[in-house]
Amino acid sequence: MKNSVMKANWIILPIILLFLFSYASTQEIQSEPKDAEFYNNRGMDYREKGFFDQAISDYNKALEINPKFAYAYNNRGMAYRDKGHYDQAISDYNKALEINPRYAYAYNNRGIAYADKGQSDQAISDYNKALEINPRYAYAYDNRGVAYMEKGQYDQAISDFNKTLDINPGFAYAYSNRGIAYRHKGQYDQAISDFNKALKINPKYAYAYNHRGIAYADKAQYDQAISDFEQALEIYPRYTEAYNNRGKAYRGKGQYDQAISDYNKALEIYPKFAYAYNSRGNVYKDKGQYDQAISDYSKALEINPRFAEAYYNRGIAFLEKGQYDQAISDYNKALEINPRFDEAYSNRGIAYRRKGQYDQAISDYSKALEINPKFDEAYNNRGNAYCEKGQYDQAISDYNKTLEINPRFAEAYYNRGRAYYLKREYDKSLEDIKKAQDLGYKIPPKFLDDLRNASRKKN
Repeated sequence: MKNSVMKANWIILPIILLFLFSYASTQEIQSEPKDAEFYNNRGMDYREKGFFDQAISDYNKALEINPKFAYAYNNRGMAYRDKGHYDQAISDYNKALEINPRYAYAYNNRGIAYADKGQSDQAISDYNKALEINPRYAYAYDNRGVAYMEKGQYDQAISDFNKTLDINPGFAYAYSNRGIAYRHKGQYDQAISDFNKALKINPKYAYAYNHRGIAYADKAQYDQAISDFEQALEIYPRYTEAYNNRGKAYRGKGQYDQAISDYNKALEIYPKFAYAYNSRGNVYKDKGQYDQAISDYSKALEINPRFAEAYYNRGIAFLEKGQYDQAISDYNKALEINPRFDEAYSNRGIAYRRKGQYDQAISDYSKALEINPKFDEAYNNRGNAYCEKGQYDQAISDYNKTLEINPRFAEAYYNRGRAYYLKREYDKSLEDIKKAQDLGYKIPPKFLDDLRNASRKKN
């Protein structure tokens, strides 16, 4: 009896576009010092040109002259955030808010820093405060929407993006972000429509091309996806995520060598790109090159030891190699990181079942189904475990549930047919085997001969 091994999900590295608001700006970098405002404005010019250390130096000078200059604290916080120094950024926003508790931009920017640290609830709290002060603050609605999206609260995210667009109908980023939320909800056509609107506003918006490509790939429209990733790469040739995602589209088409080539390009640009190692590992796994796959997953985990998906995928490779204890170890690690990882429970169940530990397997399948009651693979796999324990009625009940969820699940018909055969209900078995064949499932010839012979003898 075959097992259904869950394949890795389409992994997307989200680029969250968060928007900062500066108090003032100047057209050119000035050279002669005057006062605190001069240093603040010159610091903003430096920051806009990417000279973050020079910007911070000027903000320091502004604050030496005027220690109560809230705007300089806010702007220095933005420069620290640009450098990835989130705690220093938060400290500066705190100081700005001590001086001016009604400073909506500082709340918004502190929310961005919390979001960068993965502290979505604190980020949302700050965006709320910014919006209490300024209910027409489109950027804060957009940022709060992104934070809700990070928490998986897509309807709330969409509501915030709607508010953003009510205030500013020409806000391309909000259309793009709403498109991402729709895509996560599986509403791919609405997502594509939003990306189209973003691109109408800004035809050079590489990020929107990339995410529209992902939506097309989710619909298995791989050629359209590849076209969008190519557009993104024309605009931004060092867009590693677009290479990674185009590689996934090639993988979807079964063009594994082209997929590997794209992952290689992403890794040439950014050698610490854990997602690209994970994606390349998936292609090697598809090609049956499990050792190379394991090597890539291991590299991804060296870069990011909290990468649950890479543990999960490496577990699949170990499972395919028959190294069940190593597979179980990897699924354990994936579940430590993400206790609601239903596929990891299901695949750990497969490993336990192959070791003959049926009760542990059934326990894992049941946990997967508690998390995701529509998980057809888990019902099918639990049915297999019951069948191997000789509990055929429970097995058939699980196969029934599988087929209620997915009436075109050919393997479940075959497995239920096997269970009926073992119960000597040959007519029901033949009926299920015929359905499996009609759906393209290849029935083992020996089983088919045994079933036909048993049916003839009975009749």
